[in-house]
Amino acid sequence: MRHGILITGTEVGVGKTLIGCALAFAAHARGMRVGVMKPIETGCREVAGLLEPADARGLAYAAACDLPIDLICPYRYRSPLAPPAAAEADDVAPPDLLEIAEVYRKISARSDFVIVEGIGGIATPIAWGAAHSRVKDSTDLARTLDVDIVMVAKNSAGCLNASMLTIYHAQSRGLGIVGLILNDVDATASPAGDTNLESLRKMTEVPILGRVRFKQPVTREIIDTLLT
Repeated sequence: MRHGILITGTEVGVGKTLIGCALAFAAHARGMRVGVMKPIETGCREVAGLLEPADARGLAYAAACDLPIDLICPYRYRSPLAPPAAAEADDVAPPDLLEIAEVYRKISARSDFVIVEGIGGIATPIAWGAAHSRVKDSTDLARTLDVDIVMVAKNSAGCLNASMLTIYHAQSRGLGIVGLILNDVDATASPAGDTNLESLRKMTEVPILGRVRFKQPVTREIIDTLLT
């Protein structure tokens, strides 16, 4: 079994936290020591003078993880922007991948399985590059942590294009892809939503792990694949 994964998405709002929480709960129920991490969270509201990372807190609850929130989510921003833009708007330091990797090692050392949730879509910038260097995104995060990725896609019109672009971007960076999950983010049915699964299986050799119906549990098949 792999020791850690990074859950990323084809875009923002695809249900990464939903999948992460379901997986964390299932792993804990199977007796694993589950570490969770949402290294960067933007759009945090202030509670008692501190920025509260709702997604990171949800992951911790699902995993019954008692690690300090500063380890689970070391970079928190008030502004609902991509991390480097949020850091500029909030006038604080941007994320540092090497510092995130050090925190990940601490969590990994006391966990059987670590679930890391990325920020936004796979190409959402994490840090601006220095002069003449490439902007850092979730592919760099996965490479720095040395973990494979799980992709989550919004199961709607446009899913095929977004999924394939995400797959190509990950493959261009040499990442291991565990598979892709289609998530119904609203109750409105569409012809695309009912055909995307089989279409993607014809378009790519990347495993298409399954579909999560709107407000339904993540399937046992998906959970078993990710925890094997």
